[in-house]
Amino acid sequence: MNTVGHGVLHALGIAGSMTWQVTWSLILGFTLSAVIEALVPKSTIARLLPDDRPKSLATATVLGAASSSCSYAAVALARSLFRKGADFTAAMAFQFASTNLVIELGLILALLLGWQFAAAEFVGGPFMIVLLALIFRRFLSPNLLRQARTQADRAVPGSMEGHTAMDMSVAGEGSFRRRLLSRQGYTAVSHNFVMEWAAVLRDILIGLLIAGAAAAWIPDTFWRHLFFTDHPLAARIWGPIIGPLVAVAAFVCSIGNVPLAAVLWNGGISFGGVVSFIFADLIIVPIIVIYRKYYGPRMALFLAGTFYLTMVAAGYVIELVFTPLHLLPTGPRHASVGEDGITWNYTTWLNIAFLALAAILLRRFLATGGRQMLTMMGGGPDDMNGHEAVP
Repeated sequence: MNTVGHGVLHALGIAGSMTWQVTWSLILGFTLSAVIEALVPKSTIARLLPDDRPKSLATATVLGAASSSCSYAAVALARSLFRKGADFTAAMAFQFASTNLVIELGLILALLLGWQFAAAEFVGGPFMIVLLALIFRRFLSPNLLRQARTQADRAVPGSMEGHTAMDMSVAGEGSFRRRLLSRQGYTAVSHNFVMEWAAVLRDILIGLLIAGAAAAWIPDTFWRHLFFTDHPLAARIWGPIIGPLVAVAAFVCSIGNVPLAAVLWNGGISFGGVVSFIFADLIIVPIIVIYRKYYGPRMALFLAGTFYLTMVAAGYVIELVFTPLHLLPTGPRHASVGEDGITWNYTTWLNIAFLALAAILLRRFLATGGRQMLTMMGGGPDDMNGHEAVP
């Protein structure tokens, strides 16, 4: 086999090994998110976000973190909430939280990079939301907001509106436990679980393939020069600035950018740079194009600019806060990027157990109208008012 063939197999091997490492954590995260979504109707979210006061922003953050979504679905759901009467700032806070404060993201960060990065996610995410609210309050003009609402009400299709229109929560009275353990609860959890996987699978696979290629093909010297690794102060200043720009160039969103973050960390980017990179899934080029469709060109530029500033600021703040607390990782950088391959260890046992759980939920999904649901995922925002799972 020629050199190119060996290089491709090496990249695929790394991507496959990383996939094996994170499989159980993804299934666990999406299962927990599916349980929460089965108990909290989407229809109630908009009325809980009437303004940009601290209470509404806190509610948006909590509900967003519970409503785990890929970046495209999160953006679509935020517009849906805005059209239904939610405050625009609160809708954006919900959007941030539903991609950057979710359980599965924290689990994968801890597995591939270390617990410090998971902690940075849950500290940096709320900081970004607060900073974003302050920027919007100061610089978002009423005229620009009116233009955005007019454009949003045109319901121009973007991506994943069909998915966000589906409300698969369990209606009726009774305790959370009773609703969850009912047949309807079982069905709702299975539908939420599979639909979330269908929404993010593409991004996860692309992210793993890009990370595998970067780990196998890009030499360490390139990363060291790009991130000013030999100049510690310059690296700390430059990391949060370049991190989001690398994310934009890689165009990987949602959880799919974590494997590449591990490669960047091993390559020498600063801790704050990794944080900024992870948070930058909402300013990749395809998402900015969707902002333009949803809210118009001026608002798209406003969102891209303000989001970038908050991501950079989050990287700096995390670095400044974690350094005196001695929370930054020390020693050699050995983030897991699949070099060890697949071995028989606790990861294998966890994967077997959680893959069995995924199979059970998939079987229930297919037995209760799931195939029809998958065809609705790409529909327009007004194509359906919701979806009721078959008991």
